[in-house]
Amino acid sequence: MVPNDETGPNRRDVLKAGGIAGLAGLAGCVSTTDNESTETETDASGGGGGGDSGSDDSDGGNGGGSSGPYTIGMVNSLTGSLSAFGQRNERGKDLALAAVNDVGIGGRDLEIIVEDSQSESQAGVSAAQKLVNQDGVPFVIGAVGSGVSLAIYQSVIQGTDVVQLSQNSTSPDLTNFPGLLRMSPTGSTQSSGLADIISEDGYDSVALAWVNNDYGQGLAEAFRESFDGEIAYDQPHDQGQSSYSSTVSGMANSGADAWLFVTYQPEFTTMAQEAYSNGYEAQFYGADSVAGPDVLGNTPEGSLDGMKIVTPSAAIDQDNYQNFASEFESEYGEAPTSWSAFAYDCVVTAALSIATADEFTGAALQETVRDVTRPEGEEVFTFEEAMNVLGDDGTPSDIDYQGVSGPIDFDENGDPVGFLQILTVENHEYTQTGTIEG
Repeated sequence: MVPNDETGPNRRDVLKAGGIAGLAGLAGCVSTTDNESTETETDASGGGGGGDSGSDDSDGGNGGGSSGPYTIGMVNSLTGSLSAFGQRNERGKDLALAAVNDVGIGGRDLEIIVEDSQSESQAGVSAAQKLVNQDGVPFVIGAVGSGVSLAIYQSVIQGTDVVQLSQNSTSPDLTNFPGLLRMSPTGSTQSSGLADIISEDGYDSVALAWVNNDYGQGLAEAFRESFDGEIAYDQPHDQGQSSYSSTVSGMANSGADAWLFVTYQPEFTTMAQEAYSNGYEAQFYGADSVAGPDVLGNTPEGSLDGMKIVTPSAAIDQDNYQNFASEFESEYGEAPTSWSAFAYDCVVTAALSIATADEFTGAALQETVRDVTRPEGEEVFTFEEAMNVLGDDGTPSDIDYQGVSGPIDFDENGDPVGFLQILTVENHEYTQTGTIEG
C-alpha cells in the first residue's frame, strides 16, 4: 500500500495544543559496545510509500509533496563518552539508508536528520525536541545511552503519537516503558548471564563497580537479583573522572577475587590502568560497554587477559548478517560491530513501517512498526525482499523482517528477541568464546 498524503491536522498542531513535558532530571546513561553487525534495504515495487505528515516545506516538516523524501529523525552520540558507539551507529545507518534508497519506498527516498545527544540526557532531549517540534518527524531513532533514551521518551515522546526506537539502550528499566521500543536486547539478560558465568568459574564473592546512571543502576540491580554469592563491594562511580583510584582500591580491599565492571570504555580504561599500576590482581568481568579497541589500545599488553565480557550480539551465523559484514568491511576497512547492526535494523524497520502504513503520521506508524517483525508473516531478510513480498497491497502482517541483528519480534514491552556473545580477552584481543540466547 502507499500511505495517503492527505492527512488531518498535522502533528505539530497537536503537540502545540497538548504541550510538551518538562525536561526529566535524569543522569546520562548508556549502553553500547564493540561487537559486530548490520544493515538493510528496500524496494519500490511493493509496500507503497508514506505521506508527508501533513506539513509542507515552509514549516520545516516532511515536505516535498508526494514525491519528496520521507523524513525521520535520529538522536545519536556524535560526541561525548559514547561517541565510539555513535560512530558505529552512523556507519550502520548509512549502509541501511543506501540499501533502502536503492529500492525506494513507493518511488520515494528515506531521509534521516541526525542530531547529537552529546551522550547526555539534557542535550538528547533538546535534540529530540528539535526533531519533533521543528522538523516534524513522526519517527525518532534514539538514543545510545539508556538514560538519554528514557529522558527523551518522558520529556518529548510520551503522550504523543511519535514512534521512538532506541538503537542501543540496554537498561532493564526501559522494559517498564512499553511505548519506548529498542533494537538491542535488555541488559537483564546480560546481568543474569554474567552471574552464571562468575558462579560457573568458581567465584562466590564479587566486587561490583557500576556507573551512577540508569544503565549502571539497572544492570547492577539485575545482577544482584541473579547472583547467589556475596557482593563484597557494591559502589557507584560518576562518569568522566580523571582518576578512579578510590574505586579500584575499594575493590581490592574487599577481598573478592572476581571484579565486575558495569561502566563505559573511558572509565573502565582508567580503572584498568590504575589496577595494573598498583599491582592489583583479580579475575575481571564486564558488561557490554567496557569492550572496545580503544580499551585494548590504552591498557598495558596482557593486563586484561582472561577478562570475560557479555555483550549483545548480531545474528552472526545468518547469511544476511554475513552479507552485511562483507559490505561493511568493503566500505570501512574493518569488521562491523553489533551496534552497527542494531542501527542498521532500526533504519530498515522504520522504512518497512512507512511502506506498510496508510499515511505518514506517527499514529499510522504506531500501527505498523511492531507488526513488520512479527513471526506470523513470511520471513524476509532484506528490505528489497520484504518489498517484493508486500507487492502493491501488502500489509505489515504479511512480512516478518529478520534483521541482521536477529529476529527482532518486539514483545509487549518493546523489547526484542536477543542474542548475547561471551567475549574473552586472549593475547590482548577479544575472542568469542560462547553465546547466550535471550
